[in-house]
Amino acid sequence: MRAVLFDFDGVLVDSEPLHYRALRECLLPEGIQISEDEYAGSYLAYDDAEAIRVALEQHRQPFDGARVRRIAERKAALFDELLDHVPFFPGAAELVQELAHQVPLAIASGALHQEIERILTAGGLRQSFTAIVAADDVTRGKPHPEPYLTAMSALAARAPGLAARDCLVVEDSMPGIAAGRAAGMKVLAVATSYSPDRLSAAHRVVRSLQGLRAADLRALFD
Repeated sequence: MRAVLFDFDGVLVDSEPLHYRALRECLLPEGIQISEDEYAGSYLAYDDAEAIRVALEQHRQPFDGARVRRIAERKAALFDELLDHVPFFPGAAELVQELAHQVPLAIASGALHQEIERILTAGGLRQSFTAIVAADDVTRGKPHPEPYLTAMSALAARAPGLAARDCLVVEDSMPGIAAGRAAGMKVLAVATSYSPDRLSAAHRVVRSLQGLRAADLRALFD
């Protein structure tokens, strides 16, 4: 294990309830009401633009690019108002801090870059990450491997010769697991957003990051 690449929402920070609130509010002016169950089942794993496009399509409304961008801007503004209330999951900060002394770390997320920067800075963890790859840094989001391959490339200066087989991805969703595996990386899934049985495509599934140590992650490469 020469690098660890973390998803963000649902892995390090418990922000999904806030994303749901912001998505729900940004869709109301469009005549769309979504429930928590609908959010978890249909939109949770996507970046803002794709979640909004899918919501419009499922509710049989036009989903042209201009409309999606306008609603996504509204959602980003709503979420920005909630950013100061985003908590880290138990054990997340401790694991990140331990790993950062051993291997380079990156974020590969469907969240926006400025949101990730702000939350990490507020939590005192920004310095632990060599690279951040967000939704606005790639052209294809998960389940495409581009976010993880881009993050790996960004770590090249810290880990010369780094290959996908040397990287561990930490995810909480099925599309995220698919992205990590398509990139050729090992995947650890955390069952914060979905039940463990739905995450079985990962190399290992845990219920929480609490109590995990770097040695536990290295064992996946033995």
